[in-house]
Amino acid sequence: MKDYKADFKILKQKINGSTIAYLDNGATTQKPLQVIEAIEEYNKLYNGSPHRGAHYLSINATKLYENTRKKVAKFIGAKNPREIVFTKNATEALNLIAYSYGVNNLDAGDEILLAITNHHSNIVPWQIVAKKTGAKIVYLDCDKNGQIYKEDIDKKINKNTKIISLSHLTNVFGMVHPIEYIIEKGKEYSATTIIDGAQSVPHMKVDIGNLKPDFLVFSGHKMLASMGIGVLYGKLEKLEEMEPFLSGGDMIEYVDLYETSFDEVPYKFEAGTQNVEGVVSLSAAIDYIENIGIENIEAIEEELLKYTLERLKRNKYVKVYGGEDLRNRKSIISFNIKDVHPHDVATILDNNNVAIRAGHHCAQPFMKYMGLNSTCRASFYFYNTFEDIDRLVDSLGEVRGVLGYGS
Repeated sequence: MKDYKADFKILKQKINGSTIAYLDNGATTQKPLQVIEAIEEYNKLYNGSPHRGAHYLSINATKLYENTRKKVAKFIGAKNPREIVFTKNATEALNLIAYSYGVNNLDAGDEILLAITNHHSNIVPWQIVAKKTGAKIVYLDCDKNGQIYKEDIDKKINKNTKIISLSHLTNVFGMVHPIEYIIEKGKEYSATTIIDGAQSVPHMKVDIGNLKPDFLVFSGHKMLASMGIGVLYGKLEKLEEMEPFLSGGDMIEYVDLYETSFDEVPYKFEAGTQNVEGVVSLSAAIDYIENIGIENIEAIEEELLKYTLERLKRNKYVKVYGGEDLRNRKSIISFNIKDVHPHDVATILDNNNVAIRAGHHCAQPFMKYMGLNSTCRASFYFYNTFEDIDRLVDSLGEVRGVLGYGS
């Protein structure tokens, strides 16, 4: 595999004699020089407030901002750039949908269908909406490997199901859920479908034209861009019927003393001065990903996943979750070491400059359902190497010894 780390200065730096084996990409990815340079160029040459000025800087900031909207639409297969709304992150995008759509389209007795595997950001807003509207939350269960299954989908989607919102690729076990089947089943009952693509969009081809959800959300910082920039895709007819989530400057048509008319979609959802340098970073990140090819990213991560699972099997004290069937798994491995708390594992690994995640991964209902308090999580991106995996596994071999356990 090609070594992409040359473009990532942070991964080349030496800390106490060694580089970082960065395996926490499910939390956030690192930025290549091309993205950093794009941000720097924007701030040096084009920094201005988009949509608000007739001068050179504002005009160019507007062009960069709107051209990125077109690029994002093309990247995910959306036909109309107006269906792309820039947000702070996937969490804000989910909240926008929950409050601007959910609150106004649910009644007592309606059902909101979630997956037990959902991230908190795709649970908590719906709990609040349910309390406001009297709607009921229903959960899709999962099997021992964290995969939801057809029989439960068929059972849980019914005439009362008004909203279905779930992760495409789960952030704990790395399972790819059967989104296509769920969306088609939802359509039989005219349910609105919402896909959390925070983990899937950076790692696999996600085509709105094929999936046909009503909404899709994802975050830039999980795909090489800056923190603080996210995307909401929504079908135009859905967005046009929704009320604004935030109000203020740049989302209005006209403001009178007691009444306000709002701008057209998508601008009515983009109140205030936007994170233009974040948008610029997202544009550069998409260019970088497309230069590699999303299919190549998938292939690299598949090899890393296979290699890691094979090496972890050799340690009798390591328990890996999610099963061995890799057909519906991507880029994430959760595991534990016998008798050792995940936080201790992560701390010991950090002493060897191996970075993983430890905890409940913002998925406490799922962890409780699986009978777990916390796990260690290694998550990959295309710039990871077999050497990173070797350092992870070798460091795991030291953990029990450091804590005084016998081998």
